Amino acid sequence: QVQLVESGGGLVQAGGSLRLACAASGLTFSNYNLAWFRRAPGKDREFVAFISWNGGLIRYADAVKGRVTISRENAKNTVYLQMNSPEPEDTAAYYCAAQSLGVNALLDKYEDWGQGTQVIVAS
Repeated sequence: QVQLVESGGGLVQAGGSLRLACAASGLTFSNYNLAWFRRAPGKDREFVAFISWNGGLIRYADAVKGRVTISRENAKNTVYLQMNSPEPEDTAAYYCAAQSLGVNALLDKYEDWGQGTQVIVAS
């Protein structure tokens, strides 16, 4: 079965940097779009960043644009989220999600999710 395992979370000072990783297994990685979402305490889950199957299309939420970079290494079945100059408002559990090409992509539906990695940004 598909497994997505996030890592790299932790405590970081505001203005520092952090790189999250999500290792995938049980799927043909290059046939999937990938995304990062987050859920802050007391808030709904929100979209952070998206990268298409070949890296040709990338999107960011306005709240993080210019401060995060999403990338992927298909040879390693891994997607990354580089966080630069994080702010306390970025404190959240971060989840990666996989979206197969075809109908799910057209519907913008993600069918597989990781368990999340916690990021705490200290001011």
